[in-house]
Amino acid sequence: MKISYMRRVLPCSFPKKPTFASTCRAFHAEKVSADSRGLPVVHHSRYVCDLPPGHRFPMGKFPRVLHCLLKDQIVSEQQVWTPELVSEEVLNCVHTTEYVKNFVSGKVEEKAQRRTGFPWSKGLVRRCRYETGGTLLAAEVALERGLACSTAGGTHHAFPDRGSGFCLINDLAVTARYLRNSSSCPSSSSSTAGGRKVLIVDLDVHQGDGTAFIFKDEPGVFTFSIHGEKNFPLHKQRSDLDVSLPDGTEDRQYLSTVEEHLPGLLDSFRPDLVLYDAGVDPHTEDDLGRLRLTDTGLYQRDLYVLKTVVARGIPIATVIGGGYASDVDKLAVRHSIVHRAATQVWKECGM
Repeated sequence: MKISYMRRVLPCSFPKKPTFASTCRAFHAEKVSADSRGLPVVHHSRYVCDLPPGHRFPMGKFPRVLHCLLKDQIVSEQQVWTPELVSEEVLNCVHTTEYVKNFVSGKVEEKAQRRTGFPWSKGLVRRCRYETGGTLLAAEVALERGLACSTAGGTHHAFPDRGSGFCLINDLAVTARYLRNSSSCPSSSSSTAGGRKVLIVDLDVHQGDGTAFIFKDEPGVFTFSIHGEKNFPLHKQRSDLDVSLPDGTEDRQYLSTVEEHLPGLLDSFRPDLVLYDAGVDPHTEDDLGRLRLTDTGLYQRDLYVLKTVVARGIPIATVIGGGYASDVDKLAVRHSIVHRAATQVWKECGM
């Protein structure tokens, strides 16, 4: 296991109280949940788009995640929030104007399409914009309610001027930057002059190289990644804290690694918001993962992250991250683990 820090964070002995501040910002939502008691879940039917037959990306998992949560009565329809299509202006807070303009209009070279793994289409653009809107809405709701979960998101390989690895718009970076730049509401007392402090906890098996690059010189955003040492991307960026795990890592070692680092980061960096990428590709049955976590291990991981953050009174929004399998129904259930863990935390903590 390899660990590398980019910058030093000073310790702090005054963790936040377990209370959540209200915000006065309007939500970026088409539909606001009618249920104020249950865990907020963010979903849009247009999180999907058509792909060529036999394409290896499991696009069908997104509607199935919500379907299995409803089927198993983990959530109800009344808990579902529907995001808006995120604007080009919001995307430009991270991505270059030229990149966004070309992506939206379809002026994307074949080489760039091959790098992302997706053929360009209007449906793909729409899907990415709704997905990013979903992550932004989940974060906005979390700032109001303490915890919220999207049924998509985690496109952490996208850079300001290009896409990569099934990622075209970096939803985590857009959300973090937009909420830091937002001046419609005051930030908490722990924030820097630049806005809210955001901790991005990325537990996808692949390093969030795009996110790390975007925030490498932005002290108000801390990027924390636990990922497979020998997995994609081959040339990794430098996060604020990178922990690289060897192939074959199992539940116990993985969970110990999370427990070793997360509490100290929360107490020293003292974020106003946590964005949690709960990728399920560390699973032993994942087609691209190379680690050996079980369903139980993923559940324990998500439960630990959520409880540890919520206990400190820090709002947290979750995205589903990566997960790859030919059995899309089984994969969707695996992705729903974070929502099931969040539901348990929501009930136990009386949120």
